[in-house]
Amino acid sequence: MDIDAVLLARIQFAFTVAFHIIFPSFTIGLAAFIATLLIRWRLTGREHLHRLARFWTKIFAVSFVMGVVSEIVLSYQFGTNWSNFSIVVGNVVGPLIGCEVITAFFLEATFLGIMLFGWNRVNPGLHVLSAVLVAIGTSLSAFWILSANSWMHTPTGHEIQDGIAYPVDWWAIVFNPSFPYRFAHMFTAAYLTTSLVVLAVGARYLWAGRFEDEAKTMLRMGLGMVIVLAPLQLFIGDQHGLNTLKHQPAKIAAMEAHWDGSKQGALVLFAIPNVEKEPNDFEISIPNIASLILTHKIDGKFPGLKDLKSEDRPPVWPVFFAFCIMVGLGFLMILVGFVGGWLWWRGQLFQSRWFLGPARFVWPTGFIAILAGWWVTETGRQPWVAHGILRTTDAVSPVVFETVLFSLILFVIVYTTVFSMGIYYINRLIENGPKGLAAAVGSETLNQRPLSAATGATREAIKPGE
Repeated sequence: MDIDAVLLARIQFAFTVAFHIIFPSFTIGLAAFIATLLIRWRLTGREHLHRLARFWTKIFAVSFVMGVVSEIVLSYQFGTNWSNFSIVVGNVVGPLIGCEVITAFFLEATFLGIMLFGWNRVNPGLHVLSAVLVAIGTSLSAFWILSANSWMHTPTGHEIQDGIAYPVDWWAIVFNPSFPYRFAHMFTAAYLTTSLVVLAVGARYLWAGRFEDEAKTMLRMGLGMVIVLAPLQLFIGDQHGLNTLKHQPAKIAAMEAHWDGSKQGALVLFAIPNVEKEPNDFEISIPNIASLILTHKIDGKFPGLKDLKSEDRPPVWPVFFAFCIMVGLGFLMILVGFVGGWLWWRGQLFQSRWFLGPARFVWPTGFIAILAGWWVTETGRQPWVAHGILRTTDAVSPVVFETVLFSLILFVIVYTTVFSMGIYYINRLIENGPKGLAAAVGSETLNQRPLSAATGATREAIKPGE
């Protein structure tokens, strides 16, 4: 493979977007988790819920800042490395990204400060509301970004004039054919990622015998979400695959390492795709199962890579192996939910150290699965940057090799440093736990506990004769 400015620009964008996606995929679910904790605290008055909310808000703040900072670079790359992309499809993609700023960013900017710093400065009801609105804001951000990205995969609602896309029907653009499936798939993945992190932290504390009330709450809430969402994600992924087969059959062929469309598709468990000879080496597969999954017929057929010209095929190796990783981790999540749910049903969840021990280390599985999924999605779209409209080689700016190489090296150094510091600090926060927040919570108990509880405390304080 020849390394040129186009390939380096692709590597640079892939590196920066992979770094960035880690944080939104975590904060989307974490914002909802914090809001849920605060609502439960207001309804029940249990102080450990309040301590948990403050504890996770600190982690949310670090993750949110790192996500925002890493996103800024992505916007600049549209003008530096991908100016032709901006010219050809900017009339469609630009307004969608602008909608994210107007709705999601403005909402988050308005209420994020209250959520982070309003613990003993505003009315508790307003503080809970701010957490809820921040959670809505993060979801809106995902909505618009997924809409823009999905349109690049399944563009509709536009017309081409002189090689440039112009919007015609915004409803068709926003709700393009792949958007509902891709949004549901990514949104569920984000909640699963957060749930696995919360579950792992709860297991870590219980394993060490620390913060037992908080740990049990985290374990129950995290595991409960995994039990529901992991099987649901399997169903959503299946529907997403059927939609992809309809609109991007080349991507499905690469995902399944399926070469000959005249034959039924086997479920390839392992193989080394041979691009030159066009079969698979060392293949381990189950006959006809891919046909059953994708066509719902045991003898169904779907297009293979040989049905496409070589210049229209996506890279098979990265798409196939990334898909295997994503699916494998998905089944691991289902297994974690099944085993944990069985122990929970038997009343042995908090005592089963053989489960708590491995559960401490499930936190990265969601992040890895998301990165693998995005690798499948974006690499599988090649050679198109906007499917059927603009090829990747035609979207790049007229920049020289050395310029892109220098900026790529700089990004790797800076991002690696920032990422390492951020992860180190988050781990320190987790290691310290919610214990440091007890005093602060105690000083606010009377002002921020439920009204009935506060009234009862006042009555106890003024009993006659005491």
